[in-house]
Amino acid sequence: MLTGNQLTSLPKEIEQLRNLKTLNLGENRFQIFPVEILELKNLLELNLYYNQLVEFPKEVGQLKSLKYLSLYHNQITTLPVEVTQLPDLQELHLSGNKITILPKEILQLKNLEWLSLSNNKLNALPKEIGQLKKLQRLELGNNQLTTLPKEIEQLKNLQRLELDSNPISPKEKERIRTLLPKCEIDFEGGGGE
Repeated sequence: MLTGNQLTSLPKEIEQLRNLKTLNLGENRFQIFPVEILELKNLLELNLYYNQLVEFPKEVGQLKSLKYLSLYHNQITTLPVEVTQLPDLQELHLSGNKITILPKEILQLKNLEWLSLSNNKLNALPKEIGQLKKLQRLELGNNQLTTLPKEIEQLKNLQRLELDSNPISPKEKERIRTLLPKCEIDFEGGGGE
């Protein structure tokens, strides 16, 4: 683990760790994606949380084996199409960034089970959200959402939906509950309704 070391770059020698499965670079000072990581083709888990990345690293799309990607608490504003090049991705954590739009391309991640987008600046979800058939957990707390698309009801495996600290009316909350009757929904923070 290389967590919490004030790193801004990686040594070239890290490229020799070709069988590395997990790389934790959280709590450092990376402003740009360390391209040395691209040589780690067997990487399953990549943590870059609490850094200073201003862009979602497009290069991550080259890490085809990745199952877990954590980029929470950076300065990311947009998601590139390249994220869809991660066919095995199961968890994507992007909370605490500055994302305003969830591009519909991200919804091509058919194996995604956990999507964390709390504490961003989202004001809408694309109707294609219903395509994430394996999604079990969706975290959308502390955004600017007032409604969810009807297609959310297609998420039959969704077990938990976090919507706390969004300006959602009581009428809309009831509609969402009706669309997802078997899902634990948290409108208030701390627990489900």
